[in-house]
Amino acid sequence: MAGLKNDVRFSSINVTPGIKCAQNRYKAKKIPSYNMTHRVAVLDQDLCQPKKCGLECIKYCPINKSGADCIVISEESKKAQIDEDICNGCGICVKVCPFDAITIVNLASELATDKIHQYGPNSFRLFKLPTPRKGEVVGLLGRNGMGKSTVINILSGNLKPNLGRYENPPEWNEILKYYSGTELKQHFEKIEQKQIRASIKPQQVHHIAQAFDGTGKELLEKYDERGISKALIKELGLENSMEQNLKELSGGELQRIAVAATASKDTEFYFFDEPSSYNDVFQRIGVARVIQSLAKIGKSVMVVEHDLTLLDFLSDYIEVLYGEPAAYGIVSSVLSTKVGINVFLDGYLPAENVRFRDKKFSFDVSSSSTDIFQEGNDVVTYPKLEKKYPSFTVTIEPGRVRKGEVLGIMGANALGKTTMMKMIAGVEKPDSGSIDKKIKIAYKPQYLQNDIDMEVVALLDKANDNPVEGSLEEEQILEPLKIKKLYNKSIKNLSGGELQKVAVVSCLLQKVDLYALDEPSAFLDVEDRIVVAKFLQKFVRSFGKSAIVIDHDLQLMDLVSDTMIIFEGESGISGQATSPMPKADAMNRFLKSLDMTFRRDEKSFRPRVNKLESRLDKNQKASGNYYYKN
Repeated sequence: MAGLKNDVRFSSINVTPGIKCAQNRYKAKKIPSYNMTHRVAVLDQDLCQPKKCGLECIKYCPINKSGADCIVISEESKKAQIDEDICNGCGICVKVCPFDAITIVNLASELATDKIHQYGPNSFRLFKLPTPRKGEVVGLLGRNGMGKSTVINILSGNLKPNLGRYENPPEWNEILKYYSGTELKQHFEKIEQKQIRASIKPQQVHHIAQAFDGTGKELLEKYDERGISKALIKELGLENSMEQNLKELSGGELQRIAVAATASKDTEFYFFDEPSSYNDVFQRIGVARVIQSLAKIGKSVMVVEHDLTLLDFLSDYIEVLYGEPAAYGIVSSVLSTKVGINVFLDGYLPAENVRFRDKKFSFDVSSSSTDIFQEGNDVVTYPKLEKKYPSFTVTIEPGRVRKGEVLGIMGANALGKTTMMKMIAGVEKPDSGSIDKKIKIAYKPQYLQNDIDMEVVALLDKANDNPVEGSLEEEQILEPLKIKKLYNKSIKNLSGGELQKVAVVSCLLQKVDLYALDEPSAFLDVEDRIVVAKFLQKFVRSFGKSAIVIDHDLQLMDLVSDTMIIFEGESGISGQATSPMPKADAMNRFLKSLDMTFRRDEKSFRPRVNKLESRLDKNQKASGNYYYKN
């Protein structure tokens, strides 16, 4: 018992009400069943559809059968409502719900002692908070739906913590008393007295273009309280974006302008929510340096980021958020960057003796080997290709894509990577060179549209040309990527990560010769990025498929690629693509252009960025090995 007591998945011990006196006790006094856990019952309001089901959750609940009202239909929401006090955690309602709308978790009581906020009955709740650290960058690492945005809103003063009392929220004096003797008490005292200002870069940067009608220059002039906008424009490569209206800018330009606007404000706390999205690797490094510069002048900085390479590069400390997505989140104690990332990948927190994932993510030491890919037949070969536009030219060196191969493509934005895909697919005709063999390509674009009022399952049926429910494709593709739970959700109601996964599987469901995926990592959390990368490689090899993947997440590209093409040149003016290269050679060449060296972590074997000018960094650069050797 002692060794298991802190396991998140530790089951409760229940006394099932089976005799009349027990039934009366439940019904009359609502005394909870004896247990050693804290019950978390969460209902997804979007998925719950009482009018379309047979109310199986109510019908089969053993406590309802005993005469108590554990699950009822709420008069206000017209949805199911679960009484957590008398729920015995049996999980029958979870299994019988046809829409996967219910989550029941038996959470060890020791982990549920510091409830910070709960949004309402049967809704998400957050336990514990990270503590801001002056002069340091603290990375928040966890799955989507674990409460990272809730943490940011509470620490910035935008959300008053209710300590779980959503019906009767506490006043500030109660909150301060609750945090008596902790560093957070001083922080909340300053929030109450309005002595703390926070600058927040939101996750969805396109909302900035909708809210501000003006140019990038006008936006920075409005928010630049520190007089550093000119330096930020140069550091972030925004010189050509300042005179354009925000609505005309690309996602990457909007992201970097949002980072600049956030950093230019003169505040005590800075929060950056996924600052890497839409940016290439070169631009991500610029973003990281801007964020680090805030810590160097004594500011407190927190970053939510799913690109582990970037997080490793810019963070001083890591706090892991774990739990059940959209149900509950718990914040770990503060950890060093190296230990924090390894703990997250292991799925086990030694200090708390908590296992929050069934298995750890492993990185094969041989994944960078040039011998691992067994050559298959060519799916397509192409000669030297050239395409000229009025203000842009791209040149592609000869190459091929083979059956069972994942070809990775890396390089800065606006160098012609998407143009290359279109030429191979026959959508764009090259000005020089030709592709004789016409092949079918399924293409997942970089930017996804979510304005479709259609259920996910209908979209997947269309991509598959047949119903997916009960099909072999459902077993092979949809179940491994956990898409089934989204079947009855509308496309327009999906989160960014959910939309990305649906787009990836919609691409893979098509019957084609080659799958082309443009930035499949965007908006996916760390776990999903690793899962998608490993699944894609297994899918391609197991079924004799072929794929081209464009992405800027170096760890994902290291995981998924067999061979690589590197795009070089001047963004927006001219791009040159190499022929496909062995992965180790390509990574070495690309990392050299970034002035960055990789080593393998001795514990997890994951790729790690060496700190600039460190002993390891200098030694690897001197030997010419920017990419680790096995």
